[in-house]
Amino acid sequence: VQLQASGGGLVQAGGSLRLSCAASGLTFRSYTLAWFRQAPGKEREFVSAIRPSAHTYFADSVKGRFTISRDNAESTGYLQMNSLKPEDTAVYYCAASARIILSNIYNAEGYNLWGQGTLVTVSS
Repeated sequence: VQLQASGGGLVQAGGSLRLSCAASGLTFRSYTLAWFRQAPGKEREFVSAIRPSAHTYFADSVKGRFTISRDNAESTGYLQMNSLKPEDTAVYYCAASARIILSNIYNAEGYNLWGQGTLVTVSS
């Protein structure tokens, strides 16, 4: 079972990036997929999640700028990040859980599968 995050890079403020999270070894369509991020010196924080039903959740800091989607046929999730700001700079991690409860959607402790992280750097 593996999650592989990719798509990070260096972008100027106002630019866009699309992160991908490729899953293997699991029934992807049954999992809630989430993105978290961790900036230097800060704790890991919730960014977005998408349930098997395609219902989505976003942190207030990214609402209206980020979208999350999934392609169950390709076992891949995506995080489209637009209007990027320097404060979006962080390592982004994808995570998944097959049995997460609603109250844990925003908590890292609710996810038992994690990818390795991909670095997003937004320059001002």
